[in-house]
Amino acid sequence: MSTAGFDEVIHAPTRLEIVSLLAAAQWAEFKYIRDQLGLSDSALSKQLSTLESAGYVDIRKSFVGKRPRTSASLSRAGRRAFEQHVAALQQIIARSQQDGDARPTAEAETGILKR
Repeated sequence: MSTAGFDEVIHAPTRLEIVSLLAAAQWAEFKYIRDQLGLSDSALSKQLSTLESAGYVDIRKSFVGKRPRTSASLSRAGRRAFEQHVAALQQIIARSQQDGDARPTAEAETGILKR
């Protein structure tokens, strides 16, 4: 059973953390994201590239003096995809809580019943 709005790109744990962090900000500097999530530069670059390719993140490069600065922001499509993904996760959780009492026990599924 698939759930509408579930997004495989966003769902990967590191990307989910990045998108969650960006959802709370207009723009976040690369170093801030890296430090908050404990990622290496290369790991963060790879994940941001994946999110940018999906159209979920906008990347801005600027210079402060001669030092380059990279910042990221959720695009409009990224924010919408994140909101839909969170709603899908909530739906999955709610469904499991509703179905909890209706599910057969492991013993019933295996045909082994305890007295």
